[in-house]
Amino acid sequence: MKAFTVLDGLAAPMDRANVDTDLIIPKQFLKSIKRSGFGPNLFDELRYLDEGQPGQDCSQRPLNPDFPLNQDRYRGASVLLARENFGCGSSREHAPWALEDYGFRCIIAPSFADIFYNNCFKNGILPVVLSEAAVEQLFRELYATEGYQLQVDLPAQTVTTPAGEAFTFEVDAFRKHCLLNGLDDIGVTLESAETIRGFEARWQQQAPWLFGAGNRGH
Repeated sequence: MKAFTVLDGLAAPMDRANVDTDLIIPKQFLKSIKRSGFGPNLFDELRYLDEGQPGQDCSQRPLNPDFPLNQDRYRGASVLLARENFGCGSSREHAPWALEDYGFRCIIAPSFADIFYNNCFKNGILPVVLSEAAVEQLFRELYATEGYQLQVDLPAQTVTTPAGEAFTFEVDAFRKHCLLNGLDDIGVTLESAETIRGFEARWQQQAPWLFGAGNRGH
């Protein structure tokens, strides 16, 4: 998993409330569990004018010109500005996979669905909760300024606008540690690899029959 420290990124808008995980990545794309390759189908129903199917060449599909991610001013965005209850609906982990594969490293919203919020941290995405007033201000500035970039500083827990105004956000200390060090669940476990190996060695001495040592000759 990619570590997250300080991100200076172009912001793009998802200006609607209650964006569910089926809108983020529709159900027909859930057959794969590779954790990659979902970026072209992120917000598929909004980005394209036809119905997408797995394995389809998205470069040949008709684009919806009104959808922000299809507009030149938002190409290459790594910060997604959203409204309340982002990521509601089913618990599919494919949703953060698609967002990360597209290039988003941070999502800013007034609130998130709990399971989606947790899944973001496990997949290298920082979900930032700011007040509705702060998010509304960021939307106004984003729409008014082409090339609008935000600095998201995880160590300092701040979001800073181009004008230098900083908004602070809260984040759980353990989740912060994992993101700063690029640790998913497996990575966290491997941090204790020496302790695990020591336990296994002691247990093998105490109960060798569990490891086959006591079954020889029978």
